Amino acid sequence: MAGLNETPRAERLHIGIYGRRNNGKSSLINAITGQNISLVSDFAGTTTDPVYKSMELHGIGPVVFIDTAGFDDEGELGQMRVERTLDAVNKTDIAIVVLSDENILIKEEKMFKGLDIEIEKEWISNLKKAKVPYLVVINKIDKISDLNLEKATENISDELKIKPILTSAVDKKGVALIREELIRLLPEEYSMRSITGKIVKDGDTVLLVMPQDIQAPKGRLILPQVQTIRDLLDNKCLVLCATADTMESMISKLVSPPDLIITDSQIFGDVYAKKPKESRLTSFSVLFADFKGDIDYYRESVKAIENLTENSRVLIAEACTHAPLEEDIGRVKIPNRLKKKIGEGLTFDIVAGRDFPKDLSKYDLIIHCGGCMFNRKYVLSRIEAAKEQNIPMTNYGVVMAYLAGIIDKIDF
Repeated sequence: MAGLNETPRAERLHIGIYGRRNNGKSSLINAITGQNISLVSDFAGTTTDPVYKSMELHGIGPVVFIDTAGFDDEGELGQMRVERTLDAVNKTDIAIVVLSDENILIKEEKMFKGLDIEIEKEWISNLKKAKVPYLVVINKIDKISDLNLEKATENISDELKIKPILTSAVDKKGVALIREELIRLLPEEYSMRSITGKIVKDGDTVLLVMPQDIQAPKGRLILPQVQTIRDLLDNKCLVLCATADTMESMISKLVSPPDLIITDSQIFGDVYAKKPKESRLTSFSVLFADFKGDIDYYRESVKAIENLTENSRVLIAEACTHAPLEEDIGRVKIPNRLKKKIGEGLTFDIVAGRDFPKDLSKYDLIIHCGGCMFNRKYVLSRIEAAKEQNIPMTNYGVVMAYLAGIIDKIDF
């Protein structure tokens, strides 16, 4: 869990480090960050599952480094590690592909042998398919002669159509240039996205209606509520908070109705019925549907509810993993409301965390949570998978607004 003063991991730029075993990926991360955050060893395969480490990187700000297992790992267990590394691509905002002397030298003679980068080409193809910008690094240059390095640089530039950065984690050569390139490759929207910026303006009064049920442990607000409050403050709004049973009392004490009401999707209908006519309405889940995903696709996909039958199958996807709760919106409330509308024969599969089927063909609709625990890149990768397989995918909040009959009356 992030500390009280830390940026949540899901809102940090994710930088993935990819390469073969023993190419110096972990030591390179340590050199870039100036800290020993990754385990380093001379033995191949030290890094197994991807390791996620939150850091502050000068010139960029809060980031997460993803230290991945070597993509040339072997055996049944090694293949599982490679699968985890491949999954990390879907979370990566910028990738660093690491080569080393292993790719270019005859080890015994330390002579240039030509390039051995077919597996790197395959992984770069994966990065391009996932629309991940990348840079290529030749690491461990302290072990390569100037002449061999010159030949390798020229060959890599021709083969990969990108000029590699020459680095040595030992003496930190090239590390400053990596930082410069990371800044250059920053996604255009990085640090510019706002949870509420599209629907509020400076000075707006915003009322947050937040039920304090068993999903919000005593003494805490849930993450989307905290992030939304901070975002509203950043947008110079006047922020008020109430529970569902104190909402009307709060509004009665105001000189004028709030410009916007943000509520929990589970009580959309109740809040809509009680709100002043002048006040606009949305929910935390709807805001995160846009902040993390593709709101237009969600809004179009929710119409697929009308095509569901008792023979249909729906996938419920949660970002976080927790023990099922009797009031759970994804596991209980949405299925119950859809069954009431469609019929008891409607079938639901529920996945949590990073469990998400590759083959979505058996589903007639996917309903995803707000995704507050995922970075946007990962949510968009799931949406892209759904689009490629022609499966409609929507969001908890959009579904609840649709079922409440107010989908055309809320703010997106």
